[in-house]
Amino acid sequence: MKVWLIWGILGIFLIILEIFTPGFVVATFGIGCLFAAIPAAFSLGLIWQFLVFSLVTLLSFFIVRPIYLKYLFPEEKQIPTNVDALIGQEGVVIEQIDNLRNTGRVKVGGEDWKAVSKSGDRIARETAVRILAIEGVKLIVEPWEKSSIVHKREGE
Repeated sequence: MKVWLIWGILGIFLIILEIFTPGFVVATFGIGCLFAAIPAAFSLGLIWQFLVFSLVTLLSFFIVRPIYLKYLFPEEKQIPTNVDALIGQEGVVIEQIDNLRNTGRVKVGGEDWKAVSKSGDRIARETAVRILAIEGVKLIVEPWEKSSIVHKREGE
């Protein structure tokens, strides 16, 4: 069997294999194989074939792959998962949030989370809050309605 044909078959196999693997990594090797078939077709040595294979694979990985991923998986279409999906959600304070006393719990979607107020203000029980961020296992929240904030500790 001719060497260029082996490169070509391997390249096509790797590109087809990319269908079953995410990220356009296997396909970059497939593209390298297809280009390595060119010097093989002109009866150039293995050094030239591997050089072309290596260069084209690297170029396709560092130039073509980012472009491919940018258009195939745009950030605005990605759906947040796990705890990232909580950001922007609404919860209810089940234990008064007081950053100075290190107290505060929020119920979100049936789950109980430790919470702190972004502004440092105390937030009373039964207040609706919006989740702004997550740090470790702690939610950073703000009142959903500004009128439900218990005023700062100035009057204590």
